[in-house]
Amino acid sequence: MNFFSSASRLGRFVIPLGLLVVFARPPLAAAPVSPALVAAEFVYEPGPYPQCHASTIVESTRGSLVAAWFGGTAESNPDVGVYVARFENNRWSAGRLVADGVQHAGKRYACWNPVLFQPRAGPLMLFYKVGPSPEKWWGMLTTSSDDGRTWSEPRRLPEDVLGPIKNKPVQLADGSILAGSSTENPVTGAWQVHLERSADLGRTWEITAPLNTAAEFNAIQPSILTYADGRLQLLCRSKEMTLTTAWSRDNGRTWSPMVSSGLFNPNSGSDAVTLADGRQLLVYNLRDRAGGAPRNPKANALGGAQPNAAGASEDWGVRWPLNIAVSRDGEKWEMVLTLEDEPRQHGYAYPAVIQTRDGRVHVTYTWNREKIKHVILDPAKL
Repeated sequence: MNFFSSASRLGRFVIPLGLLVVFARPPLAAAPVSPALVAAEFVYEPGPYPQCHASTIVESTRGSLVAAWFGGTAESNPDVGVYVARFENNRWSAGRLVADGVQHAGKRYACWNPVLFQPRAGPLMLFYKVGPSPEKWWGMLTTSSDDGRTWSEPRRLPEDVLGPIKNKPVQLADGSILAGSSTENPVTGAWQVHLERSADLGRTWEITAPLNTAAEFNAIQPSILTYADGRLQLLCRSKEMTLTTAWSRDNGRTWSPMVSSGLFNPNSGSDAVTLADGRQLLVYNLRDRAGGAPRNPKANALGGAQPNAAGASEDWGVRWPLNIAVSRDGEKWEMVLTLEDEPRQHGYAYPAVIQTRDGRVHVTYTWNREKIKHVILDPAKL
């Protein structure tokens, strides 16, 4: 598969060998030119609804790129649904609503945090959440057997199973799916990470105990990395403005104590992927230290639609710049590329990252809550 072998592939922005070629629009307010940056475009631009967030991307069994996100008037509003687009005819299709939170004629809840995942065998999976808030949402699952063109009737996951909260699961050697999950306590406000495992493509699940307490870290939204020696690593968002980490030597059944990775990150989502060459690649809102940046109240970080949310004035940190870092061992990280660094009200947030079979790395992320952006990287040049 080679989506971007020529300048006509994306039809908008292609950056071969450090040269920016513009086809239809002015250049994006974007990243410094880098030989690793192959192409960039918007998957969704302002249209039927004003806000979008929490994108996810996957390569299907047949080699198609599929992306999803939630969109509506604003995060948490009942009209927010999950939209899916496919890369076809050398461009992204228009996003199509595939899931909403309609309960019956008189009640509808917001949808949240879609996660696409393609198991080695079986249909394409789309996990998402429905509910009035992250403290009270529940997990949903729908599947597609035709590369995301059509989807099954959504079904609710078993009681207490939320599915992957933001980032993609991994499939282990035995075929089981391991999903990083987490909870936000509606009473105490504590955030806790746990893992969920399914050996039958999401029909039944096992749940681990929480990996952390609020006295240690308030952590959510884990990414899962794999190592050649069989170890697994988590990288998690935290209220403590650091990416936290934990390790497993038994396929995710038990984990080491959660500690700081030493990577400062505002209270914003990140994502990571294990590359074919064994390196780990992380996408996150890097800052070299806490502080030193403008305040960003929680209410603004949530898109401005929840001014009365609990803790609305808490400083969650600005969500720029957005960066790529790589590591050989998951402990020492080198920042190698800045994707976005222009200050914007809602920043650049909630990245999702995968590596496709042709070796290219694909990243999607929220662009100021207005757009979903997609960039393609050549990891050999990072």
